[in-house]
Amino acid sequence: MIKDSEDKYLFDDKNIEDKDFTNSSTFPTGVLPSQTLRELINEKVIFSLDNQIEESQIQPASIDLRLGRYAYRVRASFLPGEGFSVMQKIDALGMHKIDLKNGNVLERGAVYIVPLQESVVLPSRISGIANPKSSIGRVDVFTRLITDKGVEFDRITEGYKGFLYAEISPRTFSVIVSKGTRLLQMRLRKGTPRPNDTATRRLHEKVKLVESKYSDKEFTKRIKNGVPISVDLSGEKTNAIIGYKAKKYTSLIDLDKVNEYNFENFWEKIFVNKDKNLILDPYAFYILVSKESVTVPPDYAAEMEAFNPLHGEFRVHYAGFFDPGFGHHSLGGKGSKAVLEVRSYELPFTLEDGQIVCRIIYERLTENPDKSYGSEKLNSNYQAQNLKLSKHFKNNI
Repeated sequence: MIKDSEDKYLFDDKNIEDKDFTNSSTFPTGVLPSQTLRELINEKVIFSLDNQIEESQIQPASIDLRLGRYAYRVRASFLPGEGFSVMQKIDALGMHKIDLKNGNVLERGAVYIVPLQESVVLPSRISGIANPKSSIGRVDVFTRLITDKGVEFDRITEGYKGFLYAEISPRTFSVIVSKGTRLLQMRLRKGTPRPNDTATRRLHEKVKLVESKYSDKEFTKRIKNGVPISVDLSGEKTNAIIGYKAKKYTSLIDLDKVNEYNFENFWEKIFVNKDKNLILDPYAFYILVSKESVTVPPDYAAEMEAFNPLHGEFRVHYAGFFDPGFGHHSLGGKGSKAVLEVRSYELPFTLEDGQIVCRIIYERLTENPDKSYGSEKLNSNYQAQNLKLSKHFKNNI
């Protein structure tokens, strides 16, 4: 990799495909843990020529990605498609360029493309997937990763060599971001180790993935295309507050600030009603919580299915990724509730207490990570959580 006079990256044909970065792993396929990600950084498989990649970016099974200096406002979302780079599409659809060096506003309802500081030169058999970080999903900032010649969002194909970009569209609140703001997390996997229901049932029998009203035997039978998660509208454990609904007209949120804003200025409390249901207004944004407590073993990662029309005309959980150790008893979790980021579509839709709203897919790591969610090595904001807004807000339950 070299840097030309216009500060653009050129990717050479460096052959890294013969090196096995998982040759000492317990399993030949799976999500790569923190120590393997660190090795990939050291070998310049994941790299940045702007700034050194920091240890704080390395999570148990993912790496935080940082925004670059410039954002490009575009007329519409897009995928480049085979044969086109992201910058070629920006040339065709771009409206103006925004400098993020000292922070700048991304307006609600607009679409922006931001080149990320990190780039990759992946070996064969290693691919990538991305999600918004939990705090970003909870403020309804729709964020997706795209690549040159990409035909899918949030996917990095095996052997990809090139830039990474974030597509950002604030849906509810206008926000402030800066160069270095971390909105996305990327995880890498070797092979295609998606588990089947039989493996997930065995895992549940071994470690009890969720605490629910059903017996272990009954719940095991309910595992189909992932672990079912339902919504809690009973208020039994949240002092009759069952969720929050975003207000329409608010001030800005600086996404780099923590414990900064009074939640009352941005959110309306939702209280339990006698029917224990909730009618979702079209296009409104809600923060709700699961009935079940979720556990992710230290040698697994988990992903929440973002949307399934079989569950209803709404979307749950933009972020949808749980690190190894989330909610695990050995790391102070004792089971953690899944916070649900919910948006209805064109029609009002009624949610009932206990209704299944999504499913969680568990995926094995190639080996145990050298750091886990909730451990002393990490500042884990949502371990042992119940109903909780993002870390940007103070005084919220």
